[in-house]
Amino acid sequence: MFSVGVPKMNDVDVRFYLSILLQRLPYVLGIAGLAVGISVGVASYLPPVYRASARILAEAPQIPVDLVRSTVSMNGMEQLQIVQQQITTRDDLLALADKLDIYADSETKPSNEKIVDDMRARITFDQLQLNSDSSGAAVFSVGFQAKNPVLAAKVANELATLILHRNQRQRADVAGSTLQFFDDEVARLGEELNRTEADILRFKNENKDTLPDSLEFRRQQQNSQQARLVSLDREESDLRSRRRNLVETYGTSGQLMTAGPISPEQQMLTDLNRALAEQLGMFAETSPSVVALRARIASLQARLHPTGDTKTDRTVGGKPVTLLDMQLADIDERLQLIARERSTIVKNVADLTKSIEATPAVETVMNALERTRTNLQTQYNTAIAKRAEASIGKQVEANSDGERFSLLESATPPEKKISPKRWRIVGMGAAAGVALGLGFALLLEMLNKTIRRSSEVTQVLQTQLLATIPYIDEPRRRRIANRYYPVPLMGAFRKFRSG
Repeated sequence: MFSVGVPKMNDVDVRFYLSILLQRLPYVLGIAGLAVGISVGVASYLPPVYRASARILAEAPQIPVDLVRSTVSMNGMEQLQIVQQQITTRDDLLALADKLDIYADSETKPSNEKIVDDMRARITFDQLQLNSDSSGAAVFSVGFQAKNPVLAAKVANELATLILHRNQRQRADVAGSTLQFFDDEVARLGEELNRTEADILRFKNENKDTLPDSLEFRRQQQNSQQARLVSLDREESDLRSRRRNLVETYGTSGQLMTAGPISPEQQMLTDLNRALAEQLGMFAETSPSVVALRARIASLQARLHPTGDTKTDRTVGGKPVTLLDMQLADIDERLQLIARERSTIVKNVADLTKSIEATPAVETVMNALERTRTNLQTQYNTAIAKRAEASIGKQVEANSDGERFSLLESATPPEKKISPKRWRIVGMGAAAGVALGLGFALLLEMLNKTIRRSSEVTQVLQTQLLATIPYIDEPRRRRIANRYYPVPLMGAFRKFRSG
């Protein structure tokens, strides 16, 4: 009798499951064979794919960095990543496909979107070697997959050429942009510097009397003017006292005091005569200093005695002029000169005081302008130096003396295809077929509810069996089984069934 049921996990009947496997073996073999056939067909149908690769070297700078530094600071891998993004753009891929007729063998030309996606999937970039120092030389490859090995090599070489051209142009553009930036910066800073210097010059002209540079000089002038005021006050006091004494003496005695104070002109005349006597003791009459002194003495005498005489009493307009009148006139004239000079000095002192008081504010503004000019001058000098470096860097890139890409090895048509791996496909198909066959057999057993073991009867009846009678094959069923199963398999099947 047959039974179905799920035995307990702790009561596994190995012979029973092996008998089921032998019973379902045709299904497993059939499904596995079908899967192998399908995998063989797929492996035979898939077209061969070849991949060709060109090797590119990212060289170190030709000129030592200590002597000349390039303005392009990107290393080889960074440049490769940038160029990779550039050459895999939509427009470049479509232009490359049209130029090399990559899809000429297609029955219908695919759409642009499919061409771009397919090209990106078929282009490969691989890093082959990179020194531990990121500034050293790096080697990488660019490859392309195609059904035709010649086409694969042709496209790979075209991609390598694009990489070299784009890298050179990119470095030249970066160097040129750097130089242009510093040219613009130098021009801008030069204009700002000129404008600031013009502002400083205009400010100095507008505040020339209050500039901090002349502060000490103006203070000295202020002190000198104030000292002069004190001297004038003292001289004025002396002159007024002398005038008062002359008037009082003349009014009392009717005569002038000969020993009294003399006028400044008379004192000067006395000093000049004394100096002339000293000069005559050392020099001749024709000496320039002696001649000059005699001229000054004559001029002063003419001023003291306009009429050429030295009489005490004179007449002016028909009226007699006494010596007292002359001395008083001299004193009054000197007092007038002192008053005018005092007025001028007072005004100068007031102007100096005002300018000195305004100097701190002017100095603050001036310091701000000077700081701005100093900062601009520093930036301008730095920009000039950087522009010189950028100019040298551009020349280095123009001569390809900096870090650059070079073609290390061109792509050649490959002799071996990279896909399909036919034996791998067949093996995977066979494994998948066996797995599907086993799964199908398991599904059939799960759907079969027939009771086939004594343990299943015990489980259903919940009673212990005294004995079981084995299944006895009929001759007709045995003949049918021998027709479909090999004799060794049937022998093993009967052995497992008999327990």
